[in-house]
Amino acid sequence: MYASDVMLRSPQVIGPDESLCAAARCMRDQGLTALPVCAHDRLVGMLTDRDITRRAVAAGLDPNTATVRQVMTPKVVYCFAADDLSSAAALMRERAVGHLVVLDGELRMVGMLSALDLAVAVRPSYAEASH
Repeated sequence: MYASDVMLRSPQVIGPDESLCAAARCMRDQGLTALPVCAHDRLVGMLTDRDITRRAVAAGLDPNTATVRQVMTPKVVYCFAADDLSSAAALMRERAVGHLVVLDGELRMVGMLSALDLAVAVRPSYAEASH
């Protein structure tokens, strides 16, 4: 099984100059814990709910005026659509991340892969038991 088999296609993205408030609302409304950050069709970072909590709230930043760029993680961990799931899982463990951006052979973002996606792919009964 490959990353492309279980990834979320066409994931929601946010711009680096959007407010943290807008990002948090988007995460809440879409049920997300991470958003790829894109500027001019280029991936420039990743914003997680943990980034908002640890880098913004803990620092006392105003979520209405602070921007995604101020707290995002600029180095994005990624895999390729053709990577097998065991490689993607190993990368997540190695880098201690819960999400991977999935790229195609031309380095364009084509999806997102979460630890939950991997868990469900490996144990389909997990998804049934959690609903």
